[in-house]
Amino acid sequence: MAEAFTAGVKPGGLTDSTEIRILLCYLIKTAGPVTRETLEGALLQEELVNYFEFAGALGELEHQQLVTIKDRGYKITDKGAKVADTLAEDLPRSVRESAILAVIRLQSWAHRAAQNHAAVEHDANGYKVVCIIRDEGQPESFRLELAMPDALTAEEVKNRFIARGSQIYMSFLEKLTQPLSDNDRPPAAAR
Repeated sequence: MAEAFTAGVKPGGLTDSTEIRILLCYLIKTAGPVTRETLEGALLQEELVNYFEFAGALGELEHQQLVTIKDRGYKITDKGAKVADTLAEDLPRSVRESAILAVIRLQSWAHRAAQNHAAVEHDANGYKVVCIIRDEGQPESFRLELAMPDALTAEEVKNRFIARGSQIYMSFLEKLTQPLSDNDRPPAAAR
């Protein structure tokens, strides 16, 4: 078995090229279709593999026809599924669990970011976070713009909106559609 580069790999991560290919087959079979960006982000974030070994292994899986690439990402072939089923148990359980959880987290984040869009804008007045919820078939069903004191706070608000935009939207709807209490109603003269 060929030894892989170890730079950026934490103790317990994979340093064997064959193991990295098996892990990729396992991940693509379990969570596929999955994009290259998601695989790369998950494995490098968890420090399970080296970037160069990741890239080489993924290319080798394509060459060996263990995976195919479609518009939504990598998909396992029958041949690749057999590799994953047969050899995945040879990988440390902690590596498999860590990798699959990281992939699922990134896929979930990508899904939320597609629906709960947020962007930081900078202008002469400072920073602004533009929060938008997009439902299928509609460009915007909710839009909120918030002024922020600095770039760091704006970035944090952006990330929290992506993570919780649907909950925020539901809270707004709930507050705006609840019956008004007597204290909240305008005086009769103002109506």
